[in-house]
Amino acid sequence: VQLQASGGGLVQAGGSLRLSCAASGNIVSDNAMGWYRQGPGQDRELVAAITSGGRTNVVSSVKGRFTISRDNAKNTMYLQMTSLKPEDTAVYFCKYWTTAMPPQYISWGQGTQVTVSS
Repeated sequence: VQLQASGGGLVQAGGSLRLSCAASGNIVSDNAMGWYRQGPGQDRELVAAITSGGRTNVVSSVKGRFTISRDNAKNTMYLQMTSLKPEDTAVYFCKYWTTAMPPQYISWGQGTQVTVSS
């Protein structure tokens, strides 16, 4: 599976951005997708995830500000980010993984830079 992330950019604090991640290739029905981010000098961390059935998990640091969604017909996942803060500055990566029986298949997309100025 190939992932193409887009939508990053430079925004002022309090602003909004919408990230997209388009998946292509051999996409199976039992899967999940997620957004991770890696700030300068930091480890990559989960931001939000969503299953093919629509169940979501959003980390507390962005809950209420970020919304994850997906359009299965378009094989595309989105991250709507509002009330952005300088600490949200990071490279955002999308990830796809299978959720049925092992072995698990994982694919990462290239990152998209999000920079929030104060």
